[in-house]
Amino acid sequence: MNPPTDRPSPTVRHFYDDLAADYDLIYADWEASIARQADALSALIDGTADSGNGPAGYDVLDCACGIGTQALGLAALGYRVTGSDLSPVAVTRAAREAASRGLTLPVTAADMTTLPFRDGSFDVVVCADNSLPHLLTPQAVLAALGEMRRVLRPGGVLLLSTRPYDRLRHERPASTPPQVRKGQGGRVVTFQLWHWQPDGERYDLEHFQLLPDASADSDGERDRGDGWNVRTRRASYWALSQAQLVEFATRAGLREPMWHEPDESGFFQPVLVARRPGALAKVTGHDHI
Repeated sequence: MNPPTDRPSPTVRHFYDDLAADYDLIYADWEASIARQADALSALIDGTADSGNGPAGYDVLDCACGIGTQALGLAALGYRVTGSDLSPVAVTRAAREAASRGLTLPVTAADMTTLPFRDGSFDVVVCADNSLPHLLTPQAVLAALGEMRRVLRPGGVLLLSTRPYDRLRHERPASTPPQVRKGQGGRVVTFQLWHWQPDGERYDLEHFQLLPDASADSDGERDRGDGWNVRTRRASYWALSQAQLVEFATRAGLREPMWHEPDESGFFQPVLVARRPGALAKVTGHDHI
């Protein structure tokens, strides 16, 4: 049976369940990325929302938190962060990472098209790292954006980042450059192959990770020619243009949509900032779920 058109494909959850243990290995320095991304997102929050109390004045939902790349950094800055993600394996790791850092990060496994939070629970919703484009239909995108609007307080702000798809749809790349992580266990190489569908907007992705083989000797040299363990994962994306996302955000009831490019924001992807209409009411506490 095909999944409903307003829900993510089950393969998305399987993709991130399988990747959760190794997700940090796609970064040259995950800890540095956590801090850098949080600083950039915090600057955007400060520029668009106003609780009057600095980070401690904001309740933030990271609705595609994965293993915590954005949520951990924001929590470390003092924001009251809740994490949710389609992958229960990923949110379990996010909670474990938070505990190891002495951070408070309540998490739940949840589909962004049906968020398990009360209306008006958050000042800020973050949906980062190209998560929304896993939704492949207008119905699913509108459902997710409608849920993000619903859980925002009046005047609350959505921060949503995607790949630079206006350019990528024109270039139609077949692959991404390899990323190399060097650590005590050796090098980890990550890259992707992209297979564009005939509509020119959607593509199927093969995600490859090459991890050091356990047969490497004590000097780090491979003792056989095929000295890599190869892991392959597959997912699909909708390469939504910036104009398409603005239209969907507006149809979902969000207002004042504005794109912030990386050279302006310091975040590694373009970020769409939009607002739920109304004045931001100050609400304290953690009564979200």
